[in-house]
Amino acid sequence: MKRILLLAITLCIFVSCKNEPETSKAIAVTYPETTKTDTVDTYFGVDVEDPYRWLEDDRSEATEAWVKSQNEVTFGYLNNIPYREELKTRLSKLWNYEKIGAPFKEGDYTYYSKNDGLQNQYVIYRYKTGEDPSTAQVFLDPNTFKEDGTISLGGLSFSKNGKILAYSISEGGSDWRKILVMDVESKEIIEDTLVDIKFSGMSWYKNEGFYYSSYDKPKGSELSAKTDQHKVYYHKLGTKQSDDQLIYGGTPDEKHRYIYGSVTEDDRYLIITPRVSTSGNKLLIKDLTTPNSEFVTILDHTNSDSNIIENEGTKLFIMTNLNAPNQKIVTVDASNPAPENWIDFIPETENVLSPSTGGGYFFAEYMVDAVSKVLQYDYNGKLVREVALPGVGSAGGFGAKKEESELYYSFTNYVTPGSIYKYDIESGTSELFRKPAIDFNPEDYESNQVFYASKDGTKVPMIITHKKGLELNGKNPTILYGYGGFNVSETPRFSIANAVWMEQGGIYAVPNIRGGGEYGKAWHDAGTQMKKQNVFDDFIAAAEYLIENNYTSPDYLAIRGGSNGGLLVGATMTQRPDLMKVALPAVGVLDMLRYHTFTAGAGWAYDYGTAEDSKEMFEYLKGYSPVHNVKEGVEYPATLITTGDHDDRVVPAHSFKFAAELQAKQSGNNPTLIRIETDAGHGAGTPVSKTLEQYADIFGFTLYNMGFDVLPSKTKEKVKG
Repeated sequence: MKRILLLAITLCIFVSCKNEPETSKAIAVTYPETTKTDTVDTYFGVDVEDPYRWLEDDRSEATEAWVKSQNEVTFGYLNNIPYREELKTRLSKLWNYEKIGAPFKEGDYTYYSKNDGLQNQYVIYRYKTGEDPSTAQVFLDPNTFKEDGTISLGGLSFSKNGKILAYSISEGGSDWRKILVMDVESKEIIEDTLVDIKFSGMSWYKNEGFYYSSYDKPKGSELSAKTDQHKVYYHKLGTKQSDDQLIYGGTPDEKHRYIYGSVTEDDRYLIITPRVSTSGNKLLIKDLTTPNSEFVTILDHTNSDSNIIENEGTKLFIMTNLNAPNQKIVTVDASNPAPENWIDFIPETENVLSPSTGGGYFFAEYMVDAVSKVLQYDYNGKLVREVALPGVGSAGGFGAKKEESELYYSFTNYVTPGSIYKYDIESGTSELFRKPAIDFNPEDYESNQVFYASKDGTKVPMIITHKKGLELNGKNPTILYGYGGFNVSETPRFSIANAVWMEQGGIYAVPNIRGGGEYGKAWHDAGTQMKKQNVFDDFIAAAEYLIENNYTSPDYLAIRGGSNGGLLVGATMTQRPDLMKVALPAVGVLDMLRYHTFTAGAGWAYDYGTAEDSKEMFEYLKGYSPVHNVKEGVEYPATLITTGDHDDRVVPAHSFKFAAELQAKQSGNNPTLIRIETDAGHGAGTPVSKTLEQYADIFGFTLYNMGFDVLPSKTKEKVKG
């Protein structure tokens, strides 16, 4: 193909400093040359140019060189921000407190996770159940897997007697996993390592073996090649992985992109939930007490999200949103489990249900305008009590084995660091188990929920958090964060990074936009496919609310989101570049015409549709796809794109191509930079050291481009560039 060299663009940013002119610096940015090719795709008779297609090849030397040159430019810029190290120091100091996860019991031991403060990965501790917790010892330390912390613990699963542990690890942040099997007493690895496992749990059958899921290893790059035939396998202890039994999946005429296998607590049933997309699943069960039994199909379609969450003998308890958008629990006998035989157990309400079980009870957690409410029911469906929570916020973790008399749950909100509470299941009393000792005073901050009208009049909630007594003068640095997809709910949760942002006088605002799950399936569906523009409109309306009510103004507003939220930022900044000063798209889905051709991306079609579905769908996607809507001569906000070179969920080519388009077409003086983390993936398992550096860069870039020559906490004067 003919290659055309794009002329390098030299950009100088001059930040005037009214109070300390001798310390201000001009940061010069010379973008690397990015080759353009004449690649063209044709959709329904329409030619679409893709000049940066070559950046999709993550194994090429040309892409590697481009990444290196972009990082040199980006870090050259970031290194010149005068308070970058000061932000990192403060982030490190605030981050440096003991964090403990909720305890859980397996076999003779009680386990919990703990991070002393700045450890790259959480460590698993244990003590003999019934003994003093102060006797706890290190059981498994992922920080020893690799010196720089880039090998992380993916998940833990204990055999039914608690004597054997299967745990998964991720290398460099990849979604591909390895599974190791350990004797819990000797801590010795007792099996060969299982490899090439992806999007999988580990569910034990008795003490004999476990079920897991994976794809065939793709041809080509394992970080970007398509993977769309998920399968469930059974690994019997003492055998080789090559002998593992294929349980479900792999038929060429039916592509189940996500299949999960789980065993009921009593070892009676194997539950299989095949999916073609991230929403909707079939439902099958297999009676493990009967040799050579066949699978029984409960649901043969993917029109609902349904799963068996409990059983009493042959009585099944199914959580479902089939004809119940806000979810409910039904019961049915396994001998005849078709939907026409379902009986409501906990009926649908106006609020979204997320149930769990523990100690012989059901705990029905509801979202009431994105805030938790928890009800306890017995196995007859009788309401026992509403659980008295510590405050208004997000509660989670109401789960335990059936024989337990107590469980642990967490509670947090935007100004309350996560604390662990012990709950007596019979009496319904809670007591504080662990409260973090952190250098942050929640009493100095306030978090308020407001409701605003979107473009079509839909009422959308938003929680706005900031220091008490903040003057609403339109000059407060503000981060508007959003997601808006895949039925994900943005509920109030404390963040150390956001605490540092608010210490600087910053505002942190999170709207519960459509596409999420805050108001059930209807709210989710209202932000999918041909309705995706609703998500962007909701986000734009949130920004307009903040500006109209003097929380901030376009000169002091940043928008931020990751993954599907990165798409949200990309679409918003290309549709309304006038609305914000800074854009921060992270690991974003940014090429909407080709997202489904990478890794498991085809499974996102429920939310997005694909450019191959129809001409109408193609035109709709092209109409908002960030990569395809960067216009020549438009002044876009200062942009810091972030991604990881091992991201095999949303491949970094999305971010690469978006950065190249912006650098080629940006008008005005706002910088467009891309920060590419090495040995990092989509986010999970990222070492704390890398996380601290990334937040320091994000906040430093944001404040610097809002015109602050010193940290806002050190001056009341906000200096515009």
